[in-house]
Amino acid sequence: MIDLKGQTAIVTGGSRGIGRATCLLFAKAGARVALSYRHDRSSAEEVVSEIHSMGGEAIRVEGDLSNRTVVEQLFETTRNRFGRIDVVVGHAGIWKRGPIDEMSDTEWQETVDVNLNSIYLTCQMSAREMKPRRSGRIILVSSTAGQRGEAYYSHYAATKGAIIAMTKSLAAELGPFNIRVNAVAPGWVLTDMCTEVMSDADQRRAIEEGIPLGRIATAEDIAGPILFLASNLSDHIQGEIVNVNGGSVLCG
Repeated sequence: MIDLKGQTAIVTGGSRGIGRATCLLFAKAGARVALSYRHDRSSAEEVVSEIHSMGGEAIRVEGDLSNRTVVEQLFETTRNRFGRIDVVVGHAGIWKRGPIDEMSDTEWQETVDVNLNSIYLTCQMSAREMKPRRSGRIILVSSTAGQRGEAYYSHYAATKGAIIAMTKSLAAELGPFNIRVNAVAPGWVLTDMCTEVMSDADQRRAIEEGIPLGRIATAEDIAGPILFLASNLSDHIQGEIVNVNGGSVLCG
């Protein structure tokens, strides 16, 4: 029932994890995909190649999205290649441990730049693209950390909480232009970002025991709700934070 044929989607941080799964799912639904990545060129090329192998269209754009010029280039390149931009998924982010009494200004600023400033610039460019056409969908990726906090990751949690506030603010601001803005808030997910934690059997068992569904999400578990929010099945959903955590954090 979900058909994105003829539509173009930008997925930031699309080379690995949730971003990669989202790119592939969008392509299967018929969308043309432009993915951004910061460092991992080989992984980005693999995603593009996989989409091409299934008969889809995809491009990759490298760069740090906390840089306005890079974001402008991402949108311009996508527009030049595919003609228009219908869906934007703001996913790019980092997760690095930082006890508050040890955290350096550089560590704090890096997380703010990568996780939040990139989202600000991406949303700004999305609005400029979509408002004149009075149509579009923006889906941001937050986290349970942005809802309940996370010890030793206060900088990460702060950025993800800000994304929730931004989602609600932009939903009110852009809704009159028929631009839908929503977010997903994943809990623990089996991606490269969490490899170190998941490699500890005791830690993994403790995490699983705290999830009512009894398992840790895959990247595909998160990509599915993102696709739903990009589709016309969610046409009257606006400003929502879709929690995808197996029941580990239950909030209204």
